[in-house]
Amino acid sequence: MKEMKKIYSLLIIALVMSSCVDLEEPLFDRIPLENYPENDIQGALITGPIYEPMRGFVDDWGGWFFAQEVTSDELVFPTRHTDWDDGGKWRVLHDHSWTNTTEAISNMWRQYYQGIGEANRLLEQLGNESEDPSVMGTISKIKIMRAYYYYLLIDNYGDVPYVTSFSDADEFPGKDPRADIWSGIVAEVEQSIPNLPASTSKTSVTRGMAFSLLAKLYLNAEVYTGTPYWAEVEQACDSVMALGYSLEIHPLAPFITENQFSSENIFEIPYDEDSYKSFTLHRRTLHYLNNLTYDLTVGPWNGCAVTEQHYNSYEDEDIRKVEGFLVGQQYTSSGAQIFDEVAGVPLVLKPYIPALFIDGSYTADEIRNSGARVVKFEIAMGAKADLSNDFPIFRLADAYLMKAEAMLRQNKSASEAVEYINPIRERANVDPWTAADLTLETLLEERGREMFFEGHRRQDMIRFGIFNNAWWEKPSTGPERNTFPIPQWVIDSNPNLAE
Repeated sequence: MKEMKKIYSLLIIALVMSSCVDLEEPLFDRIPLENYPENDIQGALITGPIYEPMRGFVDDWGGWFFAQEVTSDELVFPTRHTDWDDGGKWRVLHDHSWTNTTEAISNMWRQYYQGIGEANRLLEQLGNESEDPSVMGTISKIKIMRAYYYYLLIDNYGDVPYVTSFSDADEFPGKDPRADIWSGIVAEVEQSIPNLPASTSKTSVTRGMAFSLLAKLYLNAEVYTGTPYWAEVEQACDSVMALGYSLEIHPLAPFITENQFSSENIFEIPYDEDSYKSFTLHRRTLHYLNNLTYDLTVGPWNGCAVTEQHYNSYEDEDIRKVEGFLVGQQYTSSGAQIFDEVAGVPLVLKPYIPALFIDGSYTADEIRNSGARVVKFEIAMGAKADLSNDFPIFRLADAYLMKAEAMLRQNKSASEAVEYINPIRERANVDPWTAADLTLETLLEERGREMFFEGHRRQDMIRFGIFNNAWWEKPSTGPERNTFPIPQWVIDSNPNLAE
């Protein structure tokens, strides 16, 4: 009973694993040998629950996407008179006045530890004693996914509990230093990679996913530990590039509806409009009347838009700008102009957003039609409430950009580093750079243009030291805003985690 009490308490305070184990059933500490995964298919069945928390990453109940993008200078959810107020949950992310009860901050924690709890449960059941390649490959995938969730935890929260056991986990764990957790998960990823079988899967752990994770861990090591590891970033990126991925010819090809076949995408969340729902970003950004543009089966919500500053950071001929945003007069699917009856004007979307809170003192046109809308992810004609586009967590273009950054930070030749930037620029239909064009500042700007709307901007701004700067409708803030506070519901359950 004592062991069961420990498990139950741990579920409440952080790990949220009530769906993962039946407390009325005996907990076996090993799966019998005959039940070990004998191949990748069996391994996928066993490890499936570890990936499930990622489903909510781009929805409110997961919180990850909004905590990364809306806290940055790229994306904004303006309050449109009485719409999109939602208790101020979007505004506090934008102006960095969040608290430990803000929805996205509270929900991220739950998702990450749910995945960690599943990993710990499976590792305890599988054990580490087999030398069978299929078994060790499955164990390695589990360890790398656990490391991935811990990477997200230290990136977002800093010091957190580092729990690597299940049935004997501490009842009320304390916080472990961020740097120590970083060291632990880096070592675990590096030790696990040799056990990974060759695989082209984009929805489970592969060598490409593992090396991409390792590159991110080294890329942000100075933030996490105080010590840079730029040479290791390069090595990890080189390992990704050696695996046969290739850049798509078109810059938005990695985001089409059938992007599960993309040569560029490495690790994805496999959304499906019918069987794996929760990708609703199209409804959050499109104007109410854009259902006529795409013949949507449901109405969009007229919410988020790209900030004008970020929209203007693209050159006018940049395909990522031309095809990735909706601006100007809007049309029906048959080509007729759309008229906004409520505003009393033609539906013309404008990049300018007059305020974070567009209250009743503004015109109906300003309230409803301000802000360029985001269509980076293809919206298929007749799309449903949820999109079927996979969401790329890691892709090759990011590895190119990380490689170039690592080279610059080691004072290597800019003429060599720019060779990793120009393929990305050229496919976007903008001029290639010379070595003189490439600086850390311009590299960050190019990262913003290329990786927009993919959940990277907050981390990038912190690494480049500009996250605390003031920008549109956001005051300057202190470095304490570089991490989020541990949610109040967690502290209420475990005082050892109080700030």
